Formats: sequence, C-alpha cells, structure tokens
Amino acid sequence: MDVVNSIITPMHQFFLAANGILWGPPMIVLLLGVHLYMTIRTKFIQRKVITGIKLSIKGEPDAHGDVSQFGALSTALAATIGTGNIVGVGTAVALGGPGAVLWVWLTGVFGMATKYAESLIAVKYRVKNEDGYMQGGAMYALERGLNAKWLGVLFALFASIAAFGIGCSVQSNAVASTLQSNLNVPVWLTAAVIGILMAVIIFGGVKAIARWCEKLVPFMAAFYIVCSIIILFMLRDYVGPAFVLIFKSAFRPEAFGGGVVGAGLLTAMRYGVARGLFSNESGMGSAPIVAASAQTKNPARQALVSMTGTFWDTVVVCLITGLVLVSSMLSNPALFSLNPDGSFAIDGSLFTSVAFSQIPVIGTPILSVSLALFAFSTILGWSYYGERAFEYLFGSKPVVIYRVLFIVVAVVGALIGLQFVWDAADTLNALMVIPNVIAVFGLAKVIAKDTNYYIYEDHLDEEDQTPIPVVTGKFKDLNE
Repeated sequence: MDVVNSIITPMHQFFLAANGILWGPPMIVLLLGVHLYMTIRTKFIQRKVITGIKLSIKGEPDAHGDVSQFGALSTALAATIGTGNIVGVGTAVALGGPGAVLWVWLTGVFGMATKYAESLIAVKYRVKNEDGYMQGGAMYALERGLNAKWLGVLFALFASIAAFGIGCSVQSNAVASTLQSNLNVPVWLTAAVIGILMAVIIFGGVKAIARWCEKLVPFMAAFYIVCSIIILFMLRDYVGPAFVLIFKSAFRPEAFGGGVVGAGLLTAMRYGVARGLFSNESGMGSAPIVAASAQTKNPARQALVSMTGTFWDTVVVCLITGLVLVSSMLSNPALFSLNPDGSFAIDGSLFTSVAFSQIPVIGTPILSVSLALFAFSTILGWSYYGERAFEYLFGSKPVVIYRVLFIVVAVVGALIGLQFVWDAADTLNALMVIPNVIAVFGLAKVIAKDTNYYIYEDHLDEEDQTPIPVVTGKFKDLNE
C-alpha cells in the first residue's frame, strides 16, 4: 500500500496543479472566444433553436445513420444534464453571488453556436466501421478535414481515458452516496444495480443506449423542472425580486442578509461562465461523437438538433435552478447566512439541498432521485463517448474489453471514492478541448459555407449525397 501511495500521491498532486492551470482564466477565455466567434460566423444560429427543436422530434428513418435524431440528442443530454446542473449552479452562486446565474445563462446562449459547429463537422466527416455503424467526432474531423491525424489520436486518447472519471466512477459514486445519505439505500446494493443495468444497456450498443436515453432523459428532466416550478410557485412573491437581484449583482456587489455578496462583475462572470461551460460541455467535443450516429439528411440538420441540447441543459435547466436558489435565499436569508467576509457560511454544494428542503417531507427525496437519475444518465452517455474514442484508436474488436472495464470502474466507483480519478479526468477533459477547438476554428469556413447553403439558402431538406467512407483496423487512414 505504501508503494502504491508513493506513486499515486505525486501523480495526484500533478493533476491538481495541472487543473489549476488548464481550468483557469485562459480556458474560459478560449471557450468564450470560440462561442462568440462561431456565433458571428453562423450569423447567430441560436435564432434557429425552434427549428432545431422541431427537427429533434420529427425523425428521418430513411436517412443515413444508426439512431434517430432525438435518440442522439437524448444520449448527448444524458451525458450533459448531470450533477453540474444542480450542484454546479449552487457552487457558482456561493462563489460568485446571485449574479453568476446570469453568466451561466449567457454562456449557454452563446455556447449553442459552438455545439452547432462541432456537431456539423462531426456529421460531415463521419465514417462507417466494418460493421456498418457510423463513427464521428473531433478525431475524424481533424483527420479528414484538417489532415491532422495526430491531433485526432490525442483527442481520442484523452476522451477514452477521461470517460472513466467524469462519466463513470465519479457519477456512480454520486448515485451511491446520494441514495445512502438521503434514502438509506446500502452502497453495495446501488453498486450492484448500476453494474447490472450498465451490462444490459451498453452491450446493446448505441441503439440500446439511445433507446434508454430516449425514455430516461425526458422523464428525469421533466421531473426536476416540474419540482422546481413547484418551489418557484411556493416562492412566487420572491421570483421577481430574484430576477432583479441576479441582473444587478451580475455587474456589481449587492447587499444580502446584512452583508454584501460577491465582488462584482469579474467574480460573478468568472464563476458563472466556468460553471456554465462545464455544464453544457460546448467546446469539449463530447456530444458530437453521438451526433455523428444520427439519421439525418445533411450535417446542418443534426447540428441544429444538437444545438438544442445546450439550450435545454443550460438555458433552461440551469436557469431554473438558479432562480430556485436565489428566490430561496430571499425568502429565508437565515438559511443562507454570511460570514463576516461576505462569503456564505454553508458550502455551495449544499445550496440546492437547502432550497429543496423547503418542500415539506418530499423535498429531499425529490432532489435525491433527481441527482441519482442525472448521474446515472451521465454514465450512459459517456460510456458511448469513451467507447467510440477507444474504437478510433484500436478498432472495433477490442471494444468489448473497454465495455467490461467501464462497468467494473462504475461498480468500484460506487463503492469507494476515487478523487484521484476525478482530478485526472478533469485534466484530460481540458486537454480534449484544445484539439476540438482547433477543429472548429480550422474548419470555420466549411461550417459557415454549409450553414449558408443548407439553412440560409433554404436547402435544409436536401440530402447530402457525399459518399461516407468505410474504414477498418486501427489508426485508420481516412484520406485514401
């Protein structure tokens, strides 16, 4: 054990230091920059969100692809609608004040353009494997679009390993700890159920994952939103003032509970933008991996559908969470008391728990079930992301090994805390952003051209006749 600790401890310290650099202001500036740039290059594609929503439920069963557009969207939402939408917003408010909610929301609005752009190139440069299934994502866009296979390999390597952290062990541990602490469910029982469900689902491939997500995601999102609306109705006298406080404190400190919360524009922006970016994963390149498997006539159609994922995840769910928190703060300031230095006395991760506890008897169980469903859905989505990245590196035959290992890590993660894995995954997630953003910037002209043709020149119903190459083996050369 001492030998293991002597190896793990310095590695853990390395990842902690790396995260302090990678997830600092430069990353926020980079992601915000690509959000704004793609908003301009796509002529504010966000205004087409209603079109994207309509396409997501329409379906194109005769088009090329493995799953419906709604199935692909549901799988992507399964991975992004997670504990960050509940706990992450609370942390943003605790560290940046109520004004952080506005910056979370704005990050979602502009992040929609990046999600659109990265999904468009994922579909445009997708391929078929030897079994006839679609493969796509930043690795294929880099290799086929920019002739930068080495960057594609790096992205796939980072994604396949990071999935064990952000999308597996951490989430299963969140499910187990939440159900144990709030509902007294034994950890071993949660671990066993997670293992069984994962084995049943992920061995069925993308179609099975999509089927489960199509059922789970709408239910869990609607469940959480309805419960949040109930709280807002109970606090209806404070919702208006909450909006006012959010907007005012987004730009300057505001008095609350006898003290002053936040440090103005920079602090509110820093924590709001950071939590918004991490919530919807726009710019990370994860969601486009499943977008590439969708049945769609052309890249722009699925890109519009994928864009709605950021809309639902951040513009809707995170905003509702923020309103619940700030309204609760105004209705009962004693629950959110301040320290002499202006910081909150309770940890930000507990903010949402305190808010939901205002619903007598059922408030805490509702939040617990929501957290468990959100975390489990994240495991489903990321199992597919990691598997596809692994297949890009090593081909389809060894994929069964990855699936087994993913299930094992999920079960072990539920039983014991794996903070080392979480911190290592944070580093790899940041490293995923870099090659993905290079792909988006490098293919910006292609994105703008296709957007103009398909959307603004009214060819959205036209089918793309470009042949989809079939590849075999590992480290495939797709340009031949």
